[in-house]
Amino acid sequence: MALVPYGEHSVPALSKLQNSSARFHFARHDIHIAQDWRKLGVAAVVWDAAVVMCMYLELGQVEVKDKVSIELGAGTGLVSIVAALLGAKVTITDRNSALDFLSANVKANLPSELWESVAVSELSWGEGLDRYPAGGFDLVLGADIVYLEATFLPLIQTLQHLCADATVVLLACRIRYERDTNFLDMLSQQFAVEEVYYDKERDIHIYKAWKQVPRSDL
Repeated sequence: MALVPYGEHSVPALSKLQNSSARFHFARHDIHIAQDWRKLGVAAVVWDAAVVMCMYLELGQVEVKDKVSIELGAGTGLVSIVAALLGAKVTITDRNSALDFLSANVKANLPSELWESVAVSELSWGEGLDRYPAGGFDLVLGADIVYLEATFLPLIQTLQHLCADATVVLLACRIRYERDTNFLDMLSQQFAVEEVYYDKERDIHIYKAWKQVPRSDL
């Protein structure tokens, strides 16, 4: 599970994103992300949702430092790199085919003293979840991972497994189609959901979700 192009209307932007690298400055660090559109497709370019997520993390609206975190569909690894630079302990996940590329970006952009704070790991949503501690994460991150209807139920199942009552989920996405809204409706049946940030220039929303704790009958 990784990133997705925005559609036919964004074709002019695609030529830029097919560049072999992209540069950013977050958390007082210059970050150089390798891209490989031809080999790995949309999973290997940086999309706006990842950039906006990094901006949001840097704003400090959610506590990151020392938080046990996991990113789903990490793609190029930009979000996890920034989270680690901000002090998080991050498990960085994607499908197996993307892991070598992902690992190279992570290692190239994190100081060696932070390597022990991150782990790159395979995760296909809804599969092999017992390899990850149930409720074992403080923060779950996902940038542009809501786009294929077939993945909605496995994604929600994965979130349910990873989250404890106090876990914060942050999802950055562009609302392109009715199915995207449908996902938010599905998510809100299992989690409390609110929009916490909107980047008008890039048309990217960030949603915060957390487990709904049943009320006591007493």
